[in-house]
Amino acid sequence: MSVYDFQLKNIDGENVKLDQFKGKVLLIVNTASKCGFTPQYEGLEKLYEEFKDKGVEVLGFPSNQFAEQEPGSSDEIKNFCQINYGVSFPLFEKIDVRGESAHPLFKYLSESVPFKGFDLNHPIGAKLTEILKTNFPEILEGNGVKWNFTKFLIDKEGNIVDRFEPTTEPSVIAEKIAKLL
Repeated sequence: MSVYDFQLKNIDGENVKLDQFKGKVLLIVNTASKCGFTPQYEGLEKLYEEFKDKGVEVLGFPSNQFAEQEPGSSDEIKNFCQINYGVSFPLFEKIDVRGESAHPLFKYLSESVPFKGFDLNHPIGAKLTEILKTNFPEILEGNGVKWNFTKFLIDKEGNIVDRFEPTTEPSVIAEKIAKLL
């Protein structure tokens, strides 16, 4: 199995088979518009602009599973991302990314690469850990996606190379992307 076996709807409701990205490096990210990590859209767009002509795609998957931080419709999400962050990378329809209702793509990703913890030196890392322990302890169990802006790096052959938690800024991933090209 690989990421190429999955099909999802893009933000405009059109079916997209991920096999159309064969031969490209992918950064798959679950996103939200009302999250402390939302400014990472800017960094993701910078990565996309820097590497898109070299064979890299950033794929954004909005999710409302974490404190209802993505309540908008597809049009609202798309407009928010374009107006506030100039997002031009592909966005998809809102999906669940963890638990029983998680889209099979995110079940596959999170089962393939284990959760390694948040960077507690990140300004939000320790706070997020404490909030989850106190209010949502079930989220910390297992390897499922823990919060918005979890990122999965996929090589040109469709292999999952690495997982980056929300406390990893997109700029940190640039060097790893460059090595895969």
